Amino acid sequence: MQKEDIVKKTINCIRILSLECVEEAKSGHPGLPLGAAEIFYVLWHKHLIFCPEDPKWLNRDRFILSAGHGSAGLYSLLYMYGFLSIEDLKRFRQFKSKTPGHPEYGLTPGVETTTGPLGQGFATAVGIALGQRILQQKLKIISSELSELINHKVYVLVGDGDLMEGVSYEAGSLAGHLCLNNLIVIYDSNKTTIDGSTDLTFTEDVDLRFKAFGWEVVKIDGHNLEQLDSSLNFAKKSTKPFLIIASTKIAKCSPNFEGSHKAHGAPLGEDEVCKIKEKLMWSKEKFYVPDDVKNYISLRLKELKKEYERWQDNLKNCLKKYPKLKSLLDDYLSTDLDKSQLNDLLLELKNLKFDKEFLSTRTAFGNVLQIVAKKIDKVIVGSADLAHSTNALIKDSGAIQKDNFNAKNIYFGVREHAMGCISNGLALYNFRPICSTFLVFSDYMRPPIRLASMMKLPVVFVFSHDSVFIGEDGPTHQPVEHLISLRAIPGLYVIRPADAYETLYAVYFALRSKDKPVALILTRQDVAVLDRKKFSSASGLLKGGYIISKEKNKTCDIILIATGSEVYLAIQVQELLQKDGFSVRVVSMPSVELFEEQPQNYRDEVIPQDVKIKVVIEASRTIGWQKYAGDNGLIIGIDHFGNSAPYKILQQEYGFTAEKIYEKLRKHFKI
Repeated sequence: MQKEDIVKKTINCIRILSLECVEEAKSGHPGLPLGAAEIFYVLWHKHLIFCPEDPKWLNRDRFILSAGHGSAGLYSLLYMYGFLSIEDLKRFRQFKSKTPGHPEYGLTPGVETTTGPLGQGFATAVGIALGQRILQQKLKIISSELSELINHKVYVLVGDGDLMEGVSYEAGSLAGHLCLNNLIVIYDSNKTTIDGSTDLTFTEDVDLRFKAFGWEVVKIDGHNLEQLDSSLNFAKKSTKPFLIIASTKIAKCSPNFEGSHKAHGAPLGEDEVCKIKEKLMWSKEKFYVPDDVKNYISLRLKELKKEYERWQDNLKNCLKKYPKLKSLLDDYLSTDLDKSQLNDLLLELKNLKFDKEFLSTRTAFGNVLQIVAKKIDKVIVGSADLAHSTNALIKDSGAIQKDNFNAKNIYFGVREHAMGCISNGLALYNFRPICSTFLVFSDYMRPPIRLASMMKLPVVFVFSHDSVFIGEDGPTHQPVEHLISLRAIPGLYVIRPADAYETLYAVYFALRSKDKPVALILTRQDVAVLDRKKFSSASGLLKGGYIISKEKNKTCDIILIATGSEVYLAIQVQELLQKDGFSVRVVSMPSVELFEEQPQNYRDEVIPQDVKIKVVIEASRTIGWQKYAGDNGLIIGIDHFGNSAPYKILQQEYGFTAEKIYEKLRKHFKI
């Protein structure tokens, strides 16, 4: 058989397997895999470097299907190239299979990140590419020859929808600014959306857009193998991030659906599958892979195995030559932080003293961060143009730029959405990113926070300016609904520390977290630095909730539960009630999620069920606190937007003073 025949056969095998996945499941997206089969083939068979036996190999090329709805195409490739079984393909979109509707990181070998929400894969890839450049620079410091030890590329397949999403603009702009020439994006430009032709809404010049970002761009026929091959060769030599605009036809080879938006998100039907097989002269047998295609792919896999073995031999030689290399790679290959590093960090943090009587928790965070940066090399810090407001800035380090990847600060610009995605990408490269903005702007980056939780990535999201008490900036900048919104995300720790010492433990906990992201919620305004000789140790934060100020008598009459800046307020209310002879307990509840993970007996010890009078105080929506307040309890919050005024006036107007809470409590419980 001539080579061109086996190539054509292999491409058609990708098409048919993808098509049959969708038909077997009776749901899915056949259009992209049929149209992008040539792209898949050329990239995977001629350019992508990987090892199925070691899918986490450090120097593997990363392939990210940002257009995650085309997952049937990716799974077909993963089967053909040794990552999955044929049974996995047959269980496409089925319960607990390795082949879900959209690619999921940690579930399917060979899947580098969870994708599906359009634009997320593209932006996350920027973070992965950035992570490689940072690690490459660290190797270069040991020796310039080691920079070639990690020289892989990050390939991304995007569709029209990915590039319509605003996050592609944010991330593409930053990638161009940083000149990430290890990033190669292939744009499957089939000019089709769910609703019809892209002419309905998307007529911009993508070529000029990316050139304006600082990318290099070529336009090709996405079904022309020579053009695909030469453009990828050209891209690998570029000094800039590279975009290949590949014009394709959705559902190519389908007699009735080629070029139609109807092929996007539904099975084509058995009759159409039969017609496609007849057209391609393919066997009627389901999930059929010809032996000559298997043999052809096995030759490529042998080449890749040799490449892998050459790299491993090179690594062994480098480890002998450069003793520092082993500890560096051990650190960066580990998904967890070193226990001894964490222990040393905690010891040093415990020695940190906050001398001021009042201090904002954002300022305390900034102080803690300086110690963290010296102890944990993998920490990378950034903000969305708010470094000096959130204090997410390592003071003795410069900014990461195209000529300096050895710094620890990333200036993301006003790009919250991309910041979240890029931070996820850095975490996928085993860095420990800490990114920050104001709490009200967490709305802009909810999709990557959600995906970080799905992927169990230990990203630290820092949100300062945490309540209406930021004051004069007014309701547009005053978060009200955001705490409950973040708490609604499964797998995310939300921590709102009461003072500087709780902030210290919150940062420590966030870095100790192995498989969950953490959102730190910090104040702009100064809050009391609580005397820990008088009150309980702030280490109680590590259990999510703890008794910060005990009742004076053996029995407890009233429990006050508060978070963040309202904890000191609760202590003031406690003092007023104690003057009236009540036995009052104050519970600091910095993290509901963490508290819920504690044993039931501990939770009952902190908040006994038999205490009838329970009050929750938090300057946020009251939704969600009923569980702790009880049916007859009192929840003091803010269920409306704020106002522009000095924060002390807002505290008076909204009833967040000790006197007003004391009065409301006595009236509510008639005591």
